[in-house]
Amino acid sequence: MPAHADTQALPRRDFLHVASGALIATGGIVATWPFIDSMNPAADTLALASVDVDLSVIAVGERVTIKWRGKPVFIVRRTKTEIAAARHDDEAALVDRETDASRIINQPWLVVIGICTHLGCVPLGQKETDSRGDYGGWFCPCHGSHYDTSGRIRKGPAPRNLDLPPYQFVAADVLRIG
Repeated sequence: MPAHADTQALPRRDFLHVASGALIATGGIVATWPFIDSMNPAADTLALASVDVDLSVIAVGERVTIKWRGKPVFIVRRTKTEIAAARHDDEAALVDRETDASRIINQPWLVVIGICTHLGCVPLGQKETDSRGDYGGWFCPCHGSHYDTSGRIRKGPAPRNLDLPPYQFVAADVLRIG
């Protein structure tokens, strides 16, 4: 075979290798795309990404529970007594040190995720007939965690305060969670 034929065969072979590699890579991407796409949030989850709440219907001292991303969110329009107690307790021995002011965007509204930080139970205290624990906030009867009127852990095995969801006030009486 002439030397000239070998030099032309090599670039053709390289082209075949590159073309087949590109075809295999494209096929791999096409084959794995449904798996990768399945990791995106479902449409019903995206629909609940944010929730608007009309605060004008909540009376002073009333506690309301809404669902956001499948979790209970406690919204409390605190009384002046509850606010004063929470501010007074800023100086108390707290397990998870946070001031009341750092947990509140707009007085008198407290917004917390209603899941005990110990084992994920839903604490009592949203209904008037519920036990609100030793500090007037919430009480988790499963293991005895007591939360104050700012959602801070005061007694019991819970390691931290009730979590705060991302929220903002989009109008004077409209709260957007998420």
